[in-house]
Amino acid sequence: MNKAYLIIPLLGLLIFGGFYYNFAKGHDAHLAEIKAKAENTKKEKVRQQIKDREEAIKKAVEASALRTKERAEKDKIEEEKKNNRQTAEDKRLRANSDKTKLTDQVRRLKKDLDEVQEEIKKIELEKKTLVDEQAFLKDYVKKAESNVSYYRDLLDKIALAEQARAAAAAAAAAAKKS
Repeated sequence: MNKAYLIIPLLGLLIFGGFYYNFAKGHDAHLAEIKAKAENTKKEKVRQQIKDREEAIKKAVEASALRTKERAEKDKIEEEKKNNRQTAEDKRLRANSDKTKLTDQVRRLKKDLDEVQEEIKKIELEKKTLVDEQAFLKDYVKKAESNVSYYRDLLDKIALAEQARAAAAAAAAAAKKS
């Protein structure tokens, strides 16, 4: 029995050695394969991360360019709005100024119109007075001319009567002397 204690474990060791040798021979290759797969996976992950970073950087640059462009457009739109607002405010102020100026001008023109109408009334009144005076003077001149001719005739009659009286006085004086 002593031999059985030695042979069975030796046989078990030889069987185990055979399996171990097969296992060890394939295991080193398997470990090398696993290690290579792990390294490949790591390398692939690193490549993928680098690729992802490059894409992320590219997208970030594009997004930054897009934001810059959008910001520029937004600034341009705000500037246009500001200019439009300023233009509208200027137009409003100009319109208000024009309105005030035109209102003042209308007020002055109405005042001038009232003054001119008042002057026209005065002139018409003066014209009427002058026309009445002219008619009166024409009438007066006619009457004066008729009076002049009447007084000339009267003076002629008086002068004839005076000559006749002087001739009668001369005849009476000549008759008294004779």
